Amino acid sequence: MLITLVALACALAVTAFLTFGRFARSEAWRATVTPLASIIGSGFLICGPILAREFGRAAIIAEAALLVIAYAAGAVIRFNIIHVENYLGRAAVNDPVSWLARITQGVLALAYAISVAYYLKLLAEFLLKPLATDPAWHSLASNAIVTLILLGIIALAFGKGLRRVEHLAHGTVSLKIGIIAGLLAGLACWWLTNAAAYPLPPASISWGSIPLLLGLVITVQGFETSRYLGESYSQELRIRTMRHAQWIASAIYLAFLALLTPFLGRAAQTEGVAGILDIMTLVAPALGIFVLVGALSSQLSAAVADSIGSGGLMNEVTRGKLSLQAAFALAGALAVAVVWLTDPFQVVAISSRAFALFYALQCVLAFVVARKTGVASPLQRAGFIIVGLICIVAALVGAPAEG
Repeated sequence: MLITLVALACALAVTAFLTFGRFARSEAWRATVTPLASIIGSGFLICGPILAREFGRAAIIAEAALLVIAYAAGAVIRFNIIHVENYLGRAAVNDPVSWLARITQGVLALAYAISVAYYLKLLAEFLLKPLATDPAWHSLASNAIVTLILLGIIALAFGKGLRRVEHLAHGTVSLKIGIIAGLLAGLACWWLTNAAAYPLPPASISWGSIPLLLGLVITVQGFETSRYLGESYSQELRIRTMRHAQWIASAIYLAFLALLTPFLGRAAQTEGVAGILDIMTLVAPALGIFVLVGALSSQLSAAVADSIGSGGLMNEVTRGKLSLQAAFALAGALAVAVVWLTDPFQVVAISSRAFALFYALQCVLAFVVARKTGVASPLQRAGFIIVGLICIVAALVGAPAEG
């Protein structure tokens, strides 16, 4: 009971602060919220059980490595916010860099479309978890739920109602962060009130685990949204707030995994991507509800946002030849195909590969512009190459956690 009360009080306090506080109305916070909300979807919820299963008590080290890769990719995009944007602003339409930028946008549009399948697949898994669906029908029910939601999103796009849904989804960001704060507070309270801990699985780090780790890139993705907020915020503000978003998200991921440490043994035994529900119910039954509400709201808002991003980019890359409605329909059709052709673990890996390819192309853009303009040091250029190679490896070998 105490754990539930502490979690609820913390969740309400944080939600109220982020909704009504003067700080929450500042331009800096608004610019931070967009990438922050994208990064901390339900990724941090699925990472715990998956990493515990593969890395044992070294799960937090694996998570830290994943966050370092993400921060390095973010550093490349922060470079591009200034130098690539400035270069493209004065470049000719047929400049090779302009063509490369358009190809990069096309890859991002596809990555967003695939990520919609990832978000909604997780939503369906969390929704079905408490219902104890017959295993023989689980996959069919999950895919059917996702397909219906996607058809609804496409219908809203054609009915011009998708923007209203997006505004509503953005309004849930404070609630989502509040729920995360409540979960962390609940876990911290468990640490203070329980002396016993479950046996920890042994640490397990090997070269064979790298593909799985790289297959989880999607769970720390989202910071790149700052790159495409140029109409709303200055370059300096986008760079600063994107860095802050990655810092906050990293702290949340590591804190959650550290507080989850006593349950890593149980986490390694859970089944499915929604296995975290079992763990949080062990801490306090009400926390399972926290996880469920947070996961469902996170996944739906992220799916709507990425649907809009994918459709908009497809429309922009084709210079309007593909109408916005047709672009949404195409993105939705791709997401439906991914949902029906993959299982939940595979869709995580496929989404990760798509974003890893996008980050690799961002590294190429950074390197080419740096060479043309001479704005980067040799060390920075070497960094672009190293990060790009890591992203290429992730795109080629990122593996699903099961199957």
